[in-house]
Amino acid sequence: MSKPFGDLIYTPERATGEAVSKVETHTPKITAPDKVKAGEEFQVTITVGPHPNTVQHSIRKIKVYFAEEGRPFNPIHIATVELEPEYAEPKVTLTVKLKKSGTIYAVGYCNLHGLWEARKEITVE
Repeated sequence: MSKPFGDLIYTPERATGEAVSKVETHTPKITAPDKVKAGEEFQVTITVGPHPNTVQHSIRKIKVYFAEEGRPFNPIHIATVELEPEYAEPKVTLTVKLKKSGTIYAVGYCNLHGLWEARKEITVE
């Protein structure tokens, strides 16, 4: 029986079995201010690791979304960055502007251990 796609994404809270040992090295880390001013630019940095960066085992993609409070259909896709093993490290910095408060989601893809999600709430003043 197939599962909903969201059930295939690991999070620190839902990791079980062997996945528990992968939480620290696979869960994206989001660095961003807790509060920002509406319409003003700020930096969001997503990193994954420490993680191997070989053709055989690496973070290949990072996707960033924003779930805006009060929006009828979420999330908003902010960016997708594809990473070439051995050449690009899993660290991405984006310049973002928000109108309303909400949650930034980062999803990293490891070619051996699947999809891993992190999230951070941002308050817009």
